[in-house]
Amino acid sequence: MSGSEDSEPLPGRSIGGAILEPVLAILEQFGATLELTGRTLAWLIRPPYRLTLLIQAMDFVGVGSIFIVALTGVFSGMVLALQTTHSLRQFGAEGIVGSLVAISLTREISPVFAALMVTARAGSSMAAELGNMRVTEQIDALVTMGVSPVQYLLTPRLVASVLMMPLLCVLYTSVGMLGAYEVAVAWLGVDPGIFVSNVEKYLVPMDFWMGEIKAAVFGFLVSAIACGQGFRASGGAKGVGEATTRAVVQSAVAILIANYLLTSWLTDI
Repeated sequence: MSGSEDSEPLPGRSIGGAILEPVLAILEQFGATLELTGRTLAWLIRPPYRLTLLIQAMDFVGVGSIFIVALTGVFSGMVLALQTTHSLRQFGAEGIVGSLVAISLTREISPVFAALMVTARAGSSMAAELGNMRVTEQIDALVTMGVSPVQYLLTPRLVASVLMMPLLCVLYTSVGMLGAYEVAVAWLGVDPGIFVSNVEKYLVPMDFWMGEIKAAVFGFLVSAIACGQGFRASGGAKGVGEATTRAVVQSAVAILIANYLLTSWLTDI
């Protein structure tokens, strides 16, 4: 009886282990993603340069995301115009709705929502595809043939995401402003001349560049996290599904955290 009691773990140890275990797991995943991203960046300047793979990745990340980005952009602009017009009309200031929507879209909403849409569509697909290649030993086959799987699979996706996200951000802003113009001018009776002139007056180049810088950073984060999760997947089909889920969740959290940090930094410039 006394022997069984002595063999039981101390409560303090079990509680401490339960607290530290998830923290250590997060730190381990973070370190592994950083290490893999560093290897991916190192292959950017090393031949062979596979332009075809880059174009295919740009088509998948950019062209394939046009519809969902444009759709969400239109309705985001429409909702913004609807809410701001009704709110500002109480003070007789509905003429500035165009500038408010333009600044909101350009600086914040377009890069964040476009990145989240790319995460849901392209990021999850990257993680699932690479995870499936890992568990079916296709990545090991590349190593056997003397091909670097990091250069062949990860580098084109990372570069394509960084290049295409700013373009998708511009698309989001453009269609969002069209949707806002339709709601504010055509449906709610805002003067079209005042709508456009206030956009030209208050929207400055720094607003545009803030959104573009954010979009490029978000594209980097989404690709690095999704590719890292898929590349390290294990455990068969279940492991691939778990890696894909982690990729989407971690990418979304990283986008929101990075958005705050970038906003805080860029507004001081």
